[in-house]
Amino acid sequence: MRDLSISVYFVGAVLKHTVRRGINPISLLRQNRISPRLLQETDARISIERFADLQVSTMLAMDDEALGYTLRPMPIGSWSMMCHAVINCETLGQALARHCRFFQLFGLGVQPHLLVDDKTASIRLIEADGEQSPPPYMSELMLFNCHRFASWLVQEHLALQVVNLAYPAAAQPRDYRHMFRGNPMAFEQPHSELVIAKSMLEKPVLQTEQSLRHYLRHPVLMMLTQDFASNSWTTQVREKVRHNLVDMPELKEVAQALDVHPQTLRRRLSAEGITFKEIKNQLRRDTALHLLGKQGVSIEEIAYRSGFSESSAFIRAFKGWTGVTPYTYRKGL
Repeated sequence: MRDLSISVYFVGAVLKHTVRRGINPISLLRQNRISPRLLQETDARISIERFADLQVSTMLAMDDEALGYTLRPMPIGSWSMMCHAVINCETLGQALARHCRFFQLFGLGVQPHLLVDDKTASIRLIEADGEQSPPPYMSELMLFNCHRFASWLVQEHLALQVVNLAYPAAAQPRDYRHMFRGNPMAFEQPHSELVIAKSMLEKPVLQTEQSLRHYLRHPVLMMLTQDFASNSWTTQVREKVRHNLVDMPELKEVAQALDVHPQTLRRRLSAEGITFKEIKNQLRRDTALHLLGKQGVSIEEIAYRSGFSESSAFIRAFKGWTGVTPYTYRKGL
């Protein structure tokens, strides 16, 4: 699942506080082979691997895992310490409670709290007395990390009843779909929180200290790309299509492989907020971005492997996706 891409909105969010800390964001971009020009293109995207490396580099440069968004810096190694603190918990509920207590110790200005009622449990972000609501990216980062880490602990995509965010959508809808695995989302709510069924708290923690060592080699990339078995129609269609971009199947063929009527498949994708054409375009785009980061792969070969019969058509499509040609994108890296 590393052939994924992410909006430059998140690149700007990662770099937002670098200048205030005396760090040159352009140097960080070039260090991670990201063209600064892309930040001027609101629809531009970069590969998920580049984004993960940029986020880690920025944290290290700032000496702050919270990227300058909190009242005081979060020391490097904090996430690793939290992971070691929860890895021996028996259930997800115990792990989430310990996760919240750990981050409540830092005095960050906003803290995660585990709240449980008769039917639901939520990880809610609560501001300290007198503190303003956290910026959108801080809320997204905290909730994203919590959801992906919890999913990793139980080795499945943890189903959310809803993701509530206390502000209008700041990123594009498709990025929120990827961020929270297509779970229902609501904006401009009283609180920012993840809401799950209370029964989820009883799920056993399946990871071990041994698997944690592997996870901590690059936790940011692991969380961005983790892919457990998913029954969503979008995931099933994506898997049928992604293995053969050169001779990409049509909707009718994919529907037949999934044993459903084409119209039924079209309706089910629509219910998940996506179309078959969008899935195909996303796969082509994300594959191209992934391959452009590899040395020794020509533009012509990338065009072919991304499902284009002619390089000229690929170049036009790529410029529509990112605002620059593949040559400029690669040159600026």
